Amino acid sequence: MVAGIAFAVPQSMARALWKGSISFGLVTVPIGLVAAIEAREQLAFHLLHRKDGSRIKQKRFCEKEDVEVPWNEVVKGYQHAKGQYVVVSDEDFDRARVPATHTFEIRRFVPASDVEDLYFEHPYYTRPEGRGAAKPYALLRDALAESGRIGIGTIVLRQREHLAALEPAGRALVLTTMRFAHEIRSSEALDLPGLGQGWTDKEMKLARQLVESLSDAWDPTEFRDTYTEVLRGVIEAKIEGEEIVAPEPPRRPRVTNLMEALQRSLAERPLAKAPGRGAARKSRPGRRKAA
Repeated sequence: MVAGIAFAVPQSMARALWKGSISFGLVTVPIGLVAAIEAREQLAFHLLHRKDGSRIKQKRFCEKEDVEVPWNEVVKGYQHAKGQYVVVSDEDFDRARVPATHTFEIRRFVPASDVEDLYFEHPYYTRPEGRGAAKPYALLRDALAESGRIGIGTIVLRQREHLAALEPAGRALVLTTMRFAHEIRSSEALDLPGLGQGWTDKEMKLARQLVESLSDAWDPTEFRDTYTEVLRGVIEAKIEGEEIVAPEPPRRPRVTNLMEALQRSLAERPLAKAPGRGAARKSRPGRRKAA
């Protein structure tokens, strides 16, 4: 969920990957969808033969005939019982495809704080497309921001229907694809403590103080993927034939008593600074409000 963060949308951003419209009531807003997440380089690895360093290739192998199978003989099958499959053809997949309407129809406006974060999946920027689109775009964006609600509806992307949410983020409207309710596992089967149970008033007081001592304004640039950075350094050192010195992991004292752990944690932390003027924290839509 991305509401509550002011995004700066670059003017030179890539072309829209989907063009269509947002509709609510009889109002239509022509828009384009643009990726909101920057694709980052992933460290890719291959399987090698330890003995000579050559690539290991995987083969399509038929267990029954004990032969390698060419691609033109490979089909997709769904296992409906153990060891029993039904073949699903390209025509079958075509029959199941949802017609692309190129419209995101908002079916409900719901309080942003009522929707748990685990429903949200992949964000896209929307931008007004064509003459006359800017005014209804701005109107919808500002109405959502003022009401504290998000628009929920469905959209067809890549021939698949997605549940999605529309919300304001700075000057942009962001459309985030969502998981359907049946995709979310219930937590009822987990052995979880009851709300308001399992701790003492003194422990809660110390826990609140510790939370306050670690509280600050949200700054996403403060956090880095240190694992990938260190791993890249290890790889570069191996390429150059240099000695690899692994960073020493921080040693944390083992404390088994909860009260002692809280007290020692507070003793190591300075008191949090009071937020300055204009720095009042915003509650992030998508998280339930505290009771």
